[in-house]
Amino acid sequence: MNGTRLVKTWITAASLCALALTTSVATAQNMVSVKGSTLNMREGPGTHTAVLWELKRGYPLRVTKRQGSWLQVRDFEGDRGWVARSLTGNAPHHVVKSKVANVRSSPSTQARIVGKAEYGELLRTREKRAGWVRVERTEGPGGWIAKQLLWGW
Repeated sequence: MNGTRLVKTWITAASLCALALTTSVATAQNMVSVKGSTLNMREGPGTHTAVLWELKRGYPLRVTKRQGSWLQVRDFEGDRGWVARSLTGNAPHHVVKSKVANVRSSPSTQARIVGKAEYGELLRTREKRAGWVRVERTEGPGGWIAKQLLWGW
């Protein structure tokens, strides 16, 4: 391989690595969670707009648009609304998106089931491993849940 071709190959590889890293970081930055005890999701970007619903501490949201001090967000069911940016944080959480999810003692379908989490349950994310998320629950035992059954960080 001549020098010019080697440099072009190296530049292409470096560019692809940078793109992958940027995409990964961008995806993480597109998630926020409720920082305070509750947060109002609103119809538009401002306190003068109607409150659609109230969200609990930790509830994860995907940011779809930024406008000043407001974020347009989407929840795990695809519902959209606006929240004040100052009331969001970056503590990772997940929501159960399946009817029921087995909570296991370790990240394996062969591991002992220690509990069951239900649709819509909010879970604090503690660790992630290839296809699994270790969660902490408000009620019931924590443990590992298959990532495909969850929505969030």
